[in-house]
Amino acid sequence: DERLAHSSVRDGWIERQNFADAAGALWLEGELVHVEDLVLHDAHMDIRAPTHELTRAHAVLRARRQIIARAPDWALGRDGLRHLTGRGMEMAAESGREGEGISVPAPGADEPIDTDEPDPLAQELAAIDAVLERTTKVLDGGAVQARKETVSQPARPALVYDLDWDEDARLAEWQEVLAGTRELPAVLRAAILLDAWSEIEVLQHAAWLGPLLVAALLRQEGLAAGHLACLHLGAKNIPRERRRARSRSDRLFAFVDAIREAALTGLKEHDRLMLAKSQMERRLRERRVSSKLPYLVELVLSRPLVST
Repeated sequence: DERLAHSSVRDGWIERQNFADAAGALWLEGELVHVEDLVLHDAHMDIRAPTHELTRAHAVLRARRQIIARAPDWALGRDGLRHLTGRGMEMAAESGREGEGISVPAPGADEPIDTDEPDPLAQELAAIDAVLERTTKVLDGGAVQARKETVSQPARPALVYDLDWDEDARLAEWQEVLAGTRELPAVLRAAILLDAWSEIEVLQHAAWLGPLLVAALLRQEGLAAGHLACLHLGAKNIPRERRRARSRSDRLFAFVDAIREAALTGLKEHDRLMLAKSQMERRLRERRVSSKLPYLVELVLSRPLVST
């Protein structure tokens, strides 16, 4: 983080790591997404129909960009969690591209239908009577209680989602772990939260969100204030047997090593970009002032793939 603070390739490094971490998130779930396809998909230049895995990787990419663009404490705050988990009205499409939505079941969607309900026609007539009564009060100058706006959200399909999976309760349980580790060092706290997210299984179809929230915590605590740690990339270098060990202490050691691997991978990528930049800058010597070659160098460094 200290090296990035004064680096000339900081923006390019962050953008490249965003793509690599998004692909790494799907790799940890057993899915293969090529970074090249993800870059083209993000630029709306797909060479083939995007797969479901590619769409999910793009959702990870967009989530990383949103977290980096906001304040350090936004992701773990109330509004940030509602937005990232899809529980607020802010889940509008961004940049004209839809990722994997995480819908919320409508209240009582999985409850049996009561057969003793009133006749639907009677309900409609009662609603009309209520509107007429309200209109009469308004015309007479009386006070009318303001209506409460309600937003109905579509029920989740039982074929795709487990309707008994209470994501709100699981998220609340994870937040209790978050609150209960405030006094611990940042890295140890991050490892505990990564393990808790994996064990609780908070979200059915967005397990990748946990490492992003933990990376946001490291940014909030100042340990990685200038970037969002690529914990998915770090976890790729840790054997699955260690990450899924039965012993909690073994899993915590594995997650601490994953954080370390993420830092080492980032340093290697930064050194590689700095070397590439120095080599390309040699070609800029004795160039005309109006030469566009410096802009080409910046473009190449800012993306993991450049197409013509």
